[in-house]
Amino acid sequence: MKNTPFTIFHEKLGARLESFAGYRMPIEYTGINDEHRAVRERLGVFDVSHMGEFWAKGPKAFDLVQRLTTNDVAALVNGKVQYTCFPNGKGGIVDDLLVYRMDEETYLLVVNAANIEKDWNWCAAEAKKMGLEVGKELYNASEGTAQLAIQGPLALKAMQKLTDVSIENMEFYSFAKIPFAGIDEVIFSTTGYTGAGGCEVYCDNADAEVLWKAVMDAGEEYEIKPIGLGARDTLRLEMGYCLYGNDINDETSPIEAGLGWITKFTEGNNFIDRDLFFKQKEQKPSRRLRGFIMQERGIPRQHYEIANEKGDVIGEVTSGTMSPMLKLGVGMGYINSEFAGFGSKVFIQVRNKSIPAEIVRFPFYKA
Repeated sequence: MKNTPFTIFHEKLGARLESFAGYRMPIEYTGINDEHRAVRERLGVFDVSHMGEFWAKGPKAFDLVQRLTTNDVAALVNGKVQYTCFPNGKGGIVDDLLVYRMDEETYLLVVNAANIEKDWNWCAAEAKKMGLEVGKELYNASEGTAQLAIQGPLALKAMQKLTDVSIENMEFYSFAKIPFAGIDEVIFSTTGYTGAGGCEVYCDNADAEVLWKAVMDAGEEYEIKPIGLGARDTLRLEMGYCLYGNDINDETSPIEAGLGWITKFTEGNNFIDRDLFFKQKEQKPSRRLRGFIMQERGIPRQHYEIANEKGDVIGEVTSGTMSPMLKLGVGMGYINSEFAGFGSKVFIQVRNKSIPAEIVRFPFYKA
């Protein structure tokens, strides 16, 4: 099992460490609810060094990334980030990811930790077909890259202490290479998967210890907390963000998953599965990923059945939790389209009980 460059700090802080994507990762420190509220109300720091980073460079880099991903890479300008996904050639999703445009011939792809090997093999195979030199024009920098996500409404204010570059007013989903925390250059990105605002910072492994200490020192006056993967999951779910392996996978399409907004059928954007997804969009999918709020006490869990008023099974829960902010059970799942209208009443089969829930639009929680 691998450690990240920050594992020593997790151990000193008494985190509960468990295996995740081949790494020893902190699940929680002071408790999921406590950590969740810290991010919503102040700021918290996540070790996300287990994520994968691929670089595409050279004259064919744009064509490769445009082919691999559903969003329109042509809409990116230098310093902007795009959320997107890899279609798998069979109507499903290899992974969801971020694409960073450094310049017209340089792109950074940030992929999910559990999918690094699968994603790399997928991207490398396509790169070879297009004549790119794998290992040079497309290369995997995951092992040498450390990453912290500093999230929350006070995150940018606290992090401003660590650089002379103005970062507090950076646009959402933008980035810059800047000196930061005494490190000559990091990638500073106003991204994150919590819905609470903040940033993500990439650096070389060699600079990780300096980065952690500086971030914790800068956030001390704002009561910064280290945050584990448990709260990372409740935070993303409270916003209705998909988790690969739960809400999207190789059997789900972005259209039925509510990701039509990252599936762009613009002229010249000839990504894998374009025709299939366009047809699905025109004909409407038979099922939809929907969010729901429990109307009575109960916590929905993955694989629980979703039923209609007659008791017929019409879907399945993909993610669920007790919202730390709403104090209500919330979840998402795929539901047959005829029953998936917003405001509709459905029933979640929790053990031997049928608990009513209402289908709602994301996010569940608004700050």
